[in-house]
Amino acid sequence: MTIEWQNKVALVTGANRGIGLALVEALIARGAKRVYVSGRDTQAIAITVEALAQPSTELIPITLDVTSSSDIRRVQTQISELDLLVNNAGIALASGFIQDTSDKVAQLEMATHYFGPLSLTHALLPSLRHSPEAAIVNISSIAGIANMPLLGPYSAAKAALHSFTQGLRAELQREEIFVQGVYPGPVATRLSEGYDLPKPQPAEVAEIILDSLEQKIEDVFPDALSQHWYQTFKTEPKQLEREYAAWLG
Repeated sequence: MTIEWQNKVALVTGANRGIGLALVEALIARGAKRVYVSGRDTQAIAITVEALAQPSTELIPITLDVTSSSDIRRVQTQISELDLLVNNAGIALASGFIQDTSDKVAQLEMATHYFGPLSLTHALLPSLRHSPEAAIVNISSIAGIANMPLLGPYSAAKAALHSFTQGLRAELQREEIFVQGVYPGPVATRLSEGYDLPKPQPAEVAEIILDSLEQKIEDVFPDALSQHWYQTFKTEPKQLEREYAAWLG
């Protein structure tokens, strides 16, 4: 299926760096009509919009902390036309053992990666329902398929997003709102610093995501590592768990 991007309006969360920024750039390259560029840091978002500004795509900066109900309510009032929602905003606060992670950190991981996308999706579904080709893209992680060592709370939150994606897809299929889950391995972003593993560039991942949208691919594993780990999980789930556990020595 070919998407007429020049008629599309998108909102991308966490859009001032990493995969989010790359998605904004890819949407501009494909001629999207309008992109809401959102993130927590007002100044960073404004700088991003200024740097990317050009005549073919309208870029609108939006300050949005997905853990803030007031921010989400404000965004809901700002947006009436929407074809594509990308729930991308992410954090990775906890690096260590689950048993040493504070409740506060674990709750913030869950608020950012699950409750935030849940609330924002609820708020923007009325706008998406007006689009004949509406889509929701949830950027999860291969860590949401099997819990990755030293990223326990992050993995648990991404697993919640994965489950949410499956449930939402089932609920919205009759309305023909397409729901896609994306499950990257480590990508060359700030969140993956310190991991000595092959990492694709965010721009590569963004292109794969948009190409997969055009092909109506529901579950996207955009890099070699995520594809390998997912194949291992499908074949022998416990084997992937054991492989991960072996990292701890």
